[in-house]
Amino acid sequence: MVLERFFDKTPATLDELRNRVYFALQRHPLCRNVQFDVVSTPRTARGANWTVSLRSVEPRALFEASDIVADIQEAYELAAAA
Repeated sequence: MVLERFFDKTPATLDELRNRVYFALQRHPLCRNVQFDVVSTPRTARGANWTVSLRSVEPRALFEASDIVADIQEAYELAAAA
């Protein structure tokens, strides 16, 4: 039971997710010019209810940007609207 809480995703708003993705991408030298959108989606079988649309990504930064976004998606879920 305690282990399940450890692996639960942290709820976050769209603005919080945008900020987390932005600052994470800014920390990587190749990803500083990446443009992106955070988009709400219907919940998937894996439990994801948001995604990131990467735009204007240099070819050599694509893997790093995708990896950064995947790590954030594993940790956060879009909070339910009140």
